Amino acid sequence: MDKIEAIFYIEGLSNDKKALESAIADIVNELKGETLVRVKDVHADDIIESGDELLKYSGVVEARVEGDLEGLVKAVLKYGPALVEIVGPGKVEVESKDLMRILGEVSLVMGKLMNQFGSLVAYPDLSDIPEPRIGYSREEVEELITEDRNLRYRFVIEVSGKDREEVRRIVSKALALEGCRINTFVLQGETTDEGFKGLAAAELLSTFDTMFQLTAKYAPVAISIVEPEIVDITANELQNALTDLGGFVNELVTRPLKKRLLSKAEN
Repeated sequence: MDKIEAIFYIEGLSNDKKALESAIADIVNELKGETLVRVKDVHADDIIESGDELLKYSGVVEARVEGDLEGLVKAVLKYGPALVEIVGPGKVEVESKDLMRILGEVSLVMGKLMNQFGSLVAYPDLSDIPEPRIGYSREEVEELITEDRNLRYRFVIEVSGKDREEVRRIVSKALALEGCRINTFVLQGETTDEGFKGLAAAELLSTFDTMFQLTAKYAPVAISIVEPEIVDITANELQNALTDLGGFVNELVTRPLKKRLLSKAEN
């Protein structure tokens, strides 16, 4: 895989300045010994007052790193940077089989975090959103791939709801709202007194960064890229995808602290 140079901006927040200073120092030391990527430079900014009533202090660790896509993604999952800046190259190419392995790692780690801290998926009322089109001709699919740089992939997630029809309607609308075109959509499962529970299997078309974000938010039980065989990813797409991933990780792992501080503030 191509070597990618990036800058991680890892933010620490706390209501205790000394505790944050210690945590920041630990992050810096861990980065200096990191093996997932090569850390070319790392330094920490001074702790400042954030203006947040609960998390009063903020500190940022800036790390310039270099590695292949797999190592970079694993490092983002580990450190949850608030921002990832891609320095270069302007574009990388990765075989679909390698990208599927990386997406599998994202799904596995994010699934464990969501089991521990709760779901990331939250949508507004979808009742007024029209049901999306399902099914595209081969000519349309080819145009979306060659002209719009979409990927065609199969995506399987666990679903549940009041009944089969409600689940079909909500999940298909949610996928469209994420920025996906739905080529096929199938529900498998059973309805009991407690409602419908099963799997939703969809063949989707979207850009790389949408597919990556979708994988991080839904932690699919299966994902496979149908085409193209070689995926080219621009620096901007990769930057967006990794920043989103870091934000999701950070949101999940800080939930217990924020909940605890909010509870104290209310009491």
